[in-house]
Amino acid sequence: MNKLLMTTLVAAGFAAAAPLAIAQASPPASGQGQHAQHGQRGHHAEHGKKAFRMPGERVEARLAYMKTALKITDAQSPQWDAYAGVMRKQAKEADARIQAHREQRAANSERRRLTAIERLELRQQFMAQASERIGERLAAQKPLYAALSPEQQQIADRLFAGRGGKHGGRGGRHGGHGRA
Repeated sequence: MNKLLMTTLVAAGFAAAAPLAIAQASPPASGQGQHAQHGQRGHHAEHGKKAFRMPGERVEARLAYMKTALKITDAQSPQWDAYAGVMRKQAKEADARIQAHREQRAANSERRRLTAIERLELRQQFMAQASERIGERLAAQKPLYAALSPEQQQIADRLFAGRGGKHGGRGGRHGGHGRA
């Protein structure tokens, strides 16, 4: 089963990377620069290859993948439904935060630089909200994890790791800072 899951994940990774490799290999049309790239993205969107731009757009696909990979049974459905509900709610809230931020930036024409204190206060606020979201997710994830078989728990350990899995859910080059 692990071999099948790994094969599926590798195939999905190649499928996701192929358009990026093609886009990187082909130079933009001369004289058009970034306008050509925006046009190409619009062209792909018309053909159903639009990338997810908001968390709410990808939550259902992610939940469907996870439910299939975990092979959730009827007996595990109540715990799964509670977890999925939290994920949907948090994705909707993330969409609202992103939209509010975009509107705020568009309305703020002067865009003055924040002071060091203001930046720290914003970071503190962000971290407090992120901690609340983690607590909410943990409260739904613990009963689900406890209801899983040992084999399902091994899969869950990878799936629940977050973005990328190997960096503890966040991290990479930027050290874990950014949107939650």
